[in-house]
Amino acid sequence: MKTDSFDELDQGLVHALQLDGRAPFSRIAEVLGVSDQTVARRYGRLRGAGMIKVMGLTDPPALGEIEWLVRVQCTPDAAVAVAEALARRTDTSWVSLMSGGTEIGAVCRAASSRDSDALLLQKLPRTPSVVGVTAHCMLHEFFGGPLGLVNKSGALTEEQAARLRHPASAAADRRTGAPPTRTAPVALTAADRRLLDALAEDGRTGLADLATVTGWSQSTVRRRLSELRADGVLYYDVDYDARYFGFGVMVSLWLSVAPSELAAAGAALAQHPEVAFACATTGPHNLFASVLCPDVRALYTYLTTRIAALPGVRHMESSPLIRRIKGAGPHGRGRIVSGPLTPAPPGRAR
Repeated sequence: MKTDSFDELDQGLVHALQLDGRAPFSRIAEVLGVSDQTVARRYGRLRGAGMIKVMGLTDPPALGEIEWLVRVQCTPDAAVAVAEALARRTDTSWVSLMSGGTEIGAVCRAASSRDSDALLLQKLPRTPSVVGVTAHCMLHEFFGGPLGLVNKSGALTEEQAARLRHPASAAADRRTGAPPTRTAPVALTAADRRLLDALAEDGRTGLADLATVTGWSQSTVRRRLSELRADGVLYYDVDYDARYFGFGVMVSLWLSVAPSELAAAGAALAQHPEVAFACATTGPHNLFASVLCPDVRALYTYLTTRIAALPGVRHMESSPLIRRIKGAGPHGRGRIVSGPLTPAPPGRAR
């Protein structure tokens, strides 16, 4: 597939960066079969035009954080204002207008159960324009984080992907579906947080700049980057417009699945090429997914075939995304965006 400004080489570059956001251009060029200069030039053009962005992000479970998928129902005249207020908060990400502009989807991160209580009972919007708020704790992630939707695109062959895939333990755990082997949350220092803030703004920030931000030597920065990745705290993600890969419709699916079939249904859902994110949650709808399709006809086909074939599904609710208000960013802050679809859930710090 080719668009006016995004060709197959660009798609391969995005796939390569999703596999390892800090991979040297020389290694990417070798895998793609082009020169180092071509890769550097393509990346510079796409990055400079705001078409792609590599971000270094943190995995909430590795830090002992709790994530909540939040749905806010409000009057149509107030939806944008409420969504923008949510987007300004430091503990939210992936804030979107859904369902005809009367519902807002967001993800909220809390440092602990106690912080979750304060978040859900005191901090979420309570105005006459907000007519309902529901919150669903994310229990298990079937697909997401470093496993971006581009990994299902076929932009790279499996042999090419294997040559680029970073051997970080967190990514391996996600691919196999096994829980991370860590015994306790990782504690971050103030310098760690400055490092992570810089990487969230630009995951390919050079070692010299990271050394300046942290006050460390470049060798210490390099070592700490390796440690954070090995511990599953740090991973890299690529922000891009999903339309460059042929997607035009994004929908949130809330499925009610029999408990005995939840694990099997989630694992099957994670394999679907349309699914950008999937997790088990609390509440009557205990399986959530972000789905991208080329158009509404393809969405209908998907719902009546692959979704219909999932084991144990009792009920389904679908909510189309109308506009993205906020995406991913440093420690859940995200960046304000509007319009373009990006392949992440209305509620996942990518």
